Amino acid sequence: MISISDLSARIAGRLLIDHASVTLPAGTKAGLVGKNGAGKSTLFRIITGDFAAESGSVSIPRNARIGQVAQEAPGTEEPLIDIVLAADKERSALLAEAETATDPHRIADIQTRLADIDAHSAEARAASILAGLGFDHDAQKRPASSFSGGWRMRVALAAVLFSEPDLLLLDEPTNYLDLEGTLWLEDYIRRYPHTVIIISHDRDLLNTAVNSIVHLDQKKLTFYRGSYDQFERQKAEADELQMKAKAKNDAARKHLQSFIDRFKAKASKARQAQSRIKALERMGTVAAVIEDHVMGFSFPEPEKQPASPIVAISGGAVGYEPGKPILKRLNLRIDADDRIALLGSNGNGKSTFAKFISGRLGAESGEVRLAPNLKIGFFAQHQLDDLIPNQTAVEHVRRRMPETPEAKVRARVAQMGLATEKMDTQVKDLSGGEKARLLMGLAAFDAPNLLILDEPTNHLDIDSRNALIQALNDYSGAVILISHDRHLIEATVDRLWLVRDGTVSTFDGDLEEYRSLVVASPKSREDKAKPNGIDDSVSKADQRKLNADRRASLAPLKKKINEIESLTGKLEKLIQALDAELADPALYEKAPAKAAEKAKQRADAAEKLAAAEEQWLELSSEYESGMAG
Repeated sequence: MISISDLSARIAGRLLIDHASVTLPAGTKAGLVGKNGAGKSTLFRIITGDFAAESGSVSIPRNARIGQVAQEAPGTEEPLIDIVLAADKERSALLAEAETATDPHRIADIQTRLADIDAHSAEARAASILAGLGFDHDAQKRPASSFSGGWRMRVALAAVLFSEPDLLLLDEPTNYLDLEGTLWLEDYIRRYPHTVIIISHDRDLLNTAVNSIVHLDQKKLTFYRGSYDQFERQKAEADELQMKAKAKNDAARKHLQSFIDRFKAKASKARQAQSRIKALERMGTVAAVIEDHVMGFSFPEPEKQPASPIVAISGGAVGYEPGKPILKRLNLRIDADDRIALLGSNGNGKSTFAKFISGRLGAESGEVRLAPNLKIGFFAQHQLDDLIPNQTAVEHVRRRMPETPEAKVRARVAQMGLATEKMDTQVKDLSGGEKARLLMGLAAFDAPNLLILDEPTNHLDIDSRNALIQALNDYSGAVILISHDRHLIEATVDRLWLVRDGTVSTFDGDLEEYRSLVVASPKSREDKAKPNGIDDSVSKADQRKLNADRRASLAPLKKKINEIESLTGKLEKLIQALDAELADPALYEKAPAKAAEKAKQRADAAEKLAAAEEQWLELSSEYESGMAG
């Protein structure tokens, strides 16, 4: 159990957390949410002991191991698999001691402990984690120095996951993952056996992987049970009740104050007036609900949308070196109203394809036809480095509108979602989200017919992501989207293209089917060489019928799996409730017999949960095998 009690913290004189308290039962999977700059990362630093709180305390069980992703990604010449294995310091120390130990009793103790921590399966576990994060067998043997910074951060994440700490702290772990890595991480965290706290703005991660939300708002911490969607509903209901309570309180205070004002000077009413003054003091006030305004996004509407197709590719190939195409056999068309998401692991060529469509990379072979006067807007995270650090947002826009009055220039900056007080701030002093807004506005500046967004959400909080969804849905042009944010994809696109095996092809399933493909075993993924396991010798219609027949025959099995998932959810909630009760010392003092009964109920529930999870794994494996044919 983690207990945060009366905690206060400030940075550079600014109070971020003010006498906040919250308790997390053991085994909780909690999403820590709040506005950017609210103090979430500071709270992590207090928990790990890297930052001293002004007052209050954080209580964690003695000897509990805390793990978080290293701030500096490993860049050594060691192979990735060895870096991950070394993260389990106890295993490494025991293996080293086993090489030199001579005392038979000590050797026996070492081997017993190695067996207890399942050390002999460590390499397989480490390889499985690396594979889930996108490193194939060959990549795992390569030195860390041969990978870029983003890929090395995945190694750092793999290392902390492998060490399996009692308290796992993850700060925006999906920012350096692709959709495939994010889907795998969701599944991994959901089954993680210990306590996890995640700072994330990824709604689907917070809906899938966690069972509670800790909201840092107005310098206070509030605990909510359930997913992010459930938190939003509970928060909205609580806000509505508070607004009603405030309105009622304000009306009552106004009535009392009116009486006091009218009669306090009259001797005959002095006693009643004094009585009402005391009543007014006792009544107190109800705080107003403070609504944080989120700046929206606005993409200019294309003046004239060309006839479809706006892009047609026949036999196309593209790469960075002559004769070495990254993608080939490209036979695709993009229509004026298309909304397309590119799927596929990082390194397969999604960004290459985006640069190809945008004209930043030319075709090595084949034919590419663009509609006359087609305008294309392109946004990619790496372009943040192209912004001029010492210039303001207004100066960036003025370069595009040199003869335009100042008022119109500032109005254009406002449309990008930058607050008035930020317009004259130098880019180097803007937050990541503010830079992303500026860059996105510049990308769409000339009212493009086709907007290409490559990972647009990395620096945006949940409310800003919702604003982006609304803007994309209001935009009438075509969209190509690369994102690890499943909620953004599902809310804005209607076509899925899969970038894999050196080409781009349509994916006929939905994101849920793609998720099943991603989190399946590596062997299952290899067996499914085509989207949805499509065989070249079978037509798409026949394949869909075959898949439907398989689903129908496996429906009873799927129903049983769903029933077990429902049971595990209920058991997890029961265990959490019992943990909360058993954490109260007063229970043992006032009702020791009841405490013993609760402890027995908890043990029984844990045993049933373990059995249910084991059965779920067996049936899920059987179902996946059946669907794979």
